[in-house]
Amino acid sequence: MVSFELLPTAWLSGAAGVLGLVIGSFLNVVIHRVPRGESVVRPRSHCPVCGYQLSAWQNLPLLSFALLRGRCGGCSAPISWRYPAIELLTGLLFAAVAWRIGATPSLPLLLAFAAALVAAGAIDFDHRIIPDEISLGGLVVALFGMPLTAWLAGSVWLDALSSSAAGALLGGGLLWLVGFVHARICVALGREFEHWPGEGEELPRPGSLDYWTWFPGIGFGDVKLLAMIGAVLGPLGVLATILASSIAGVLVGLVSIAITRSTSTPFGFGPAIAAGALFVLLVPVRLV
Repeated sequence: MVSFELLPTAWLSGAAGVLGLVIGSFLNVVIHRVPRGESVVRPRSHCPVCGYQLSAWQNLPLLSFALLRGRCGGCSAPISWRYPAIELLTGLLFAAVAWRIGATPSLPLLLAFAAALVAAGAIDFDHRIIPDEISLGGLVVALFGMPLTAWLAGSVWLDALSSSAAGALLGGGLLWLVGFVHARICVALGREFEHWPGEGEELPRPGSLDYWTWFPGIGFGDVKLLAMIGAVLGPLGVLATILASSIAGVLVGLVSIAITRSTSTPFGFGPAIAAGALFVLLVPVRLV
């Protein structure tokens, strides 16, 4: 087996924080481009207003925003505070995860997990979608990665695989069951929703895929995201995430109301799920 000597926690956490700032800068690209179907590699980072391509020094996390005084170097259009906020958040999360986990084989995977949650939450907040590249891609990586890191740490890889698979089935299955039962009750009661099934469209029938995956109020992207979370955190972790997410959902709703100044504007549940999972990752919760 591979032996891993723990690095000094403060140094490891600091290095992870710096890495998080860099990854946060890349996440800004992911959050902006992936929902639009654009490449995250080309073209280079540019101003969305004038198309001005950023030079290397204008891409430095946090520093560039401060040096440019929050404005584009080409047209002087204001740069959204979202960009440095995502960089800072990711840096702090990476530092916190490294501080808690230490120099273990699972650390790179858990850092990637935290980054995926930041991207998924931000995209869902903006567009009310969670890209499959994040949820399903993360699920596949977790199902392979968690057993591998367990084996590298000297544990039984089959136990880790069983935990990941059970967590994925429990997380995704529970949320799917809630959505499915809710949809059937709504149909039985004759309830109508603005976006379900949609103007001029009939309610899905059992013979169609939509009958099993298209629900009012719960996006199937949430189901897939919770399956990914369960594959990383395991059965108990995903149950704790559901509890934490319900509380975070209230807070996200209040933020949405403050931004939109409306109590009727729908918002994605993804940010609450991501916040709940990050809370459980950093502050393990005992359910019993």
